[in-house]
Amino acid sequence: MKKLDKIVAIIAFVVFMVVIGYGLYKWIRFETIDGSAIFFGCLSLSYFFNWITWGDHEGGGKKDELDRHIQAQSAKIGYFVLMVVSGLILFISEGVSNLTDIRNYPLLIVVGLTFTTLPVTEYFVSRKYKKK
Repeated sequence: MKKLDKIVAIIAFVVFMVVIGYGLYKWIRFETIDGSAIFFGCLSLSYFFNWITWGDHEGGGKKDELDRHIQAQSAKIGYFVLMVVSGLILFISEGVSNLTDIRNYPLLIVVGLTFTTLPVTEYFVSRKYKKK
């Protein structure tokens, strides 16, 4: 990493720490969860990891063969991690283990969509290439 890249990565990490620190302060002091701290904490953390991985806050790299492979593997792994985490959040937040007891229908729909997103997307992308 060049010196400028290190400085930007440090700034992105400091912003992440400040946002999360503010969210923790509000949670401990006022017993409220600040949604903006969660959202902007995740956003600043993604900028930090994009910067240390690719040298750019938007990610992407140079787009050579290795970069495309890294992105494809990361996307698929990230998809499955998101699927598992969203399922865990659903069952933990509802405090139940039986699907018929769940009352948070929007979150249940999101968890259901995590199971269908990849197969549906792969279907349409494969149709694009198989028609040639």
